Amino acid sequence: MNMYVSNLSFHTTDENLRELFGKYGTVSSAKVITDRESGRSRGFGFVEMAEDKEAKEAIQGLNNKEIEGRAISVSVAKEKKADNKRW
Repeated sequence: MNMYVSNLSFHTTDENLRELFGKYGTVSSAKVITDRESGRSRGFGFVEMAEDKEAKEAIQGLNNKEIEGRAISVSVAKEKKADNKRW
């Protein structure tokens, strides 16, 4: 299950996310999204866990939990919609 994590501290790293979610099970991937130009965190990221049960426990345990002075938000990630723009 892929999860969207927002309201992260700008100091949070991929490894921090992996450790935080790893308490609930096996983390397949953890990525903090960064600004292309500055390389600075944009304050959100994605975590993927292979087992839905573990992911649901992580959502319950971490949603609205204060991490580094900020109450993070954790939810199931929505699939990215295809862009239908015509050029």
